[in-house]
Amino acid sequence: MASFEESLKQLETVVAQLERGDLPLEESIRVFEKGMELSAECKKQLEEAEGKVELLVKRRDGSMAREPFAPLKVQE
Repeated sequence: MASFEESLKQLETVVAQLERGDLPLEESIRVFEKGMELSAECKKQLEEAEGKVELLVKRRDGSMAREPFAPLKVQE
């Protein structure tokens, strides 16, 4: 599995190729499908990373406690 950064760089390349608009239809479809795979992989890796993040919060009594990080929901 590629790193998040590698997958994101590949996805940026795919987007640039599609934005140029000079690919034949069949090639555009193949590149688009690859982009969708990369997008899903990036999303999966981000979700896994979010699950590992914890917040260290200060309680009222002054002690510190770990709590799961609740990411903001992004509207699609």
